[in-house]
Amino acid sequence: MSPEGEQGCQTRLTLTLSIAAIQFVVPGRGKETTMRYLMLVCRDLAIELTPEDRAAMRDSVIAWVDEMESRGILLPGGHELRPASYGRTVRVRGGEALISDGPFAETKEQIGGFDVLECAGLDEAIEVAGKHPVARFGAIDVRPFWQE
Repeated sequence: MSPEGEQGCQTRLTLTLSIAAIQFVVPGRGKETTMRYLMLVCRDLAIELTPEDRAAMRDSVIAWVDEMESRGILLPGGHELRPASYGRTVRVRGGEALISDGPFAETKEQIGGFDVLECAGLDEAIEVAGKHPVARFGAIDVRPFWQE
């Protein structure tokens, strides 16, 4: 579907709702205290990967996922995202929904995917993010969920 279609917006909203649901539905790892983190996988759009690099990256990501699942850190729900050109930004002002193409960021990096982690703390979340293959040429943003 083209970026102008409505499907991209519907997908984006579904992913956002899934993140909120995961925080309440997924059981813990059996540790006394764990924290949930949203890991945003960002890449620089100026860096183009060759088909060989893309295949190697896919293999590296699969190995990362296998390791994090075996450690009980990676929770269900993470996913690669379509480019920002497929997304829409929704703002409500004065009771009216304003829809624009986007999101548009003043940065070279854009969110390319996300994962939900359950870690002992920020140090473990940083260690996990540092092992993600995209960290070698992009950026990984790790943010804790609000927990009561």
